[in-house]
Amino acid sequence: METKKSTGFILALVFTFVVSTVVFNLDGVEFVQRREVNIPSGYFYLIFAVDILWVVSLVLIYLYRKLGVFLFPLAVAVHFLLNSYFLSSFLYFDVFILFLYFSLVLLVTVPRWQAFK
Repeated sequence: METKKSTGFILALVFTFVVSTVVFNLDGVEFVQRREVNIPSGYFYLIFAVDILWVVSLVLIYLYRKLGVFLFPLAVAVHFLLNSYFLSSFLYFDVFILFLYFSLVLLVTVPRWQAFK
């Protein structure tokens, strides 16, 4: 039995994705400037893989999969830790997106938890 996706549920996921594109853009800018900043090339394989997991987790949440609910904060936390380790930078957007996820996405996800597979 498929639960109807409410407008709030869809808007929460879309808003989270739109805000996440800022982080993806930052990763792209870092890639373009990798030689000037001396960023190790292996970093980008890891960070872009995490970005892909990030998007996949949002799609899984939209499709009512429990894996997506757990994978999203894990991907954001790994992204934050990779930036902290390789670039010694603190990304406030990662922290903001985790706050957004726990305050907005889970707010519309928890009432539908029984529908998740």
